[in-house]
Amino acid sequence: MKKTMIKGFALVAASVLGVTGLSLAPANASAANKTMVVQESNALSGLNTAVNGFNLLTNSDVLGPTGAGFTYYNNKAQLVRNTAFGTFKITKNDCGSTPSFGCFKVTYTVKKGLKYSDGTLITAQDLLLSHAISSSDYSIKAGLGDPSEGTAKFDSAGYGGAYDDHTRAESFDLSDDNFSVTVSYDAFQPDWQVFGPGPGAVHAMVGIAKGKKTFQTARTNATYKSLFEEAYYGSIATLPSQSDPDYEDELGARDDARALMKKIAAKWSTVWNITTVNSSTNPLLLISNGTFRLESCTSTGCTLVKNPNGNIGGAPKQTGNLEKMIFKFTAGTLDDTAVGQAIAAGTVDIYSGAATSSFWSVVNNASGVTAFKGNVLTYEHLDLRTGNSIFPMAPDNIKTIEGSTVNCDADYNGPFAGNSQQAKDLRKAFMLIVPRQTIANNYIGKVFDPAFSGNSPVLNSLFSLTTEGDYAKVTAGSSAYLTDLNKDQTTRVALALALVKKYYPSAAAGSDSFTVKLLTSSRPSRVANAGLMTTEAAKAGIKVEHYIRSTWSSELDCNFFDAAEFAWVKTGLSQTGTNPQYESDGGNNSAGWNDSTLDTLLGEFEKLQTATSLITTKINAEKRLWSNYYSLPMYQWPGASAWNSDLKNILPSPLAPNVTWNYWQIGY
Repeated sequence: MKKTMIKGFALVAASVLGVTGLSLAPANASAANKTMVVQESNALSGLNTAVNGFNLLTNSDVLGPTGAGFTYYNNKAQLVRNTAFGTFKITKNDCGSTPSFGCFKVTYTVKKGLKYSDGTLITAQDLLLSHAISSSDYSIKAGLGDPSEGTAKFDSAGYGGAYDDHTRAESFDLSDDNFSVTVSYDAFQPDWQVFGPGPGAVHAMVGIAKGKKTFQTARTNATYKSLFEEAYYGSIATLPSQSDPDYEDELGARDDARALMKKIAAKWSTVWNITTVNSSTNPLLLISNGTFRLESCTSTGCTLVKNPNGNIGGAPKQTGNLEKMIFKFTAGTLDDTAVGQAIAAGTVDIYSGAATSSFWSVVNNASGVTAFKGNVLTYEHLDLRTGNSIFPMAPDNIKTIEGSTVNCDADYNGPFAGNSQQAKDLRKAFMLIVPRQTIANNYIGKVFDPAFSGNSPVLNSLFSLTTEGDYAKVTAGSSAYLTDLNKDQTTRVALALALVKKYYPSAAAGSDSFTVKLLTSSRPSRVANAGLMTTEAAKAGIKVEHYIRSTWSSELDCNFFDAAEFAWVKTGLSQTGTNPQYESDGGNNSAGWNDSTLDTLLGEFEKLQTATSLITTKINAEKRLWSNYYSLPMYQWPGASAWNSDLKNILPSPLAPNVTWNYWQIGY
């Protein structure tokens, strides 16, 4: 899942054992080694989650322990201020009835004396990168391209959303001592506490841009920080008139600043997009400020080891005794039974992912294993493409898909293209054939009780989940659009066929009147769901072509596919948190959705709301979403975790990362 507000770049970690290697380590060896082995559902796809196409949950899980910033979420989904890194507060709130730029300000102060893993001092200069990769206005005025046109030099998923809407290029004011940044907005921001900038090792980025492949001296790193600061501000410098005698000098200085920022942007967008880390990897890529640092990565896992500067890097003080964290990946489909057996055998210490009956049956009541079931804020859904992704995939846009060469950046002209009545009707028809009740029953009720024969709740909202307090009121407000979608399967298929026949008069069961190219991962539940959709769609004259792709997460931006089933995972809570999915320029909008009326409705989330008015805002936006038939919510995942009972301080959270969020407290 893509982040709504990118906070600098994060680094990742590595391991050596896959789930298939269950016999390679004796039971409970991890306790003696003070090592925690974490099983992941997917493989790592890159070391920079802020780059478009790389915001995979596994990447975030592995990256998390290597970085620290101003806040984190606890197991109660509460935002906690990390005073070990610094402090922040509102320093101006005077917007009134006529807001203007600078009427709302927040100041962030980095604690003095913090260090990166290479020993370099952390300063507020390191916070500047957050704005460069999140502000469209900065990108344009700095000569780095227009994100809305796909020309931004920073290939960042951080553009779009409330932060981007309400800041300007000049929003970051660096203090004289270089330890504070004051951020200016043009209106009060209800989510101001989660909009904080995060640290990016800018000295490393300057070094990489200059072709350096080794750690530099403290003096050089200080110089590189100053060079980044000068380039950051110099790129948006206002030039004097051409008649001014200093014009040529000022122009030359700005050109030099922009040249360096463009080099940094090019490197930032590419050099961390790797999955192998070893002794030949440029160490500048691995500088971090968290409790742990990256040691190695292979195709089967990543290993993190203690950062020698962790407790002075701004991370919460380590109270657990872990020396190493190993994140294990597996090629192809994850075997849930094997994962459960690995935990019982002691070759894996902890796992939290999609709950399945096979996994739960192994870990529940297993000796030496603690099994936990609870709510997770993760939901399965189906997105339908309407146009071109705003994130071009070039230069990796040419793909081989089932033997054919495909240009992912070619214009989308599939059956769901545009917002004509025909496109909307065909999108609704495809949503109608999805057997959501059957799918929900398979993946909720039967997980913990194989004999379950009732109906599990389907998800009827894209803004609130079934376990959230306002869910009933939000879905009641948009109930008119839910009526058809919640009818029995036979009735829904008949309704779908009637819609298809409006545009394909000869449509009938098996007619294959039009084709839907469906993208998914190889997760067994999604493969099964695709089979159900194929069968039901055929009854309405629709042909489904199922594409199972290991690179599915990066191909959500591929205009070749008409639809994609995957899960959104909440990593935080905010009033504007869902906007990037549905705004026309949203950082998570890969399906080409574009509706100015919806954009206006989503803009209401950026304003101060009461609990009651927020429900109204959700309902209004929800109804517009349903009228477009962009995305179909399916079900909220049931939560299941299991871990080695010798581990202490495992506190499962409904947010991701579910079980490793407090890595500094975990130990034996």
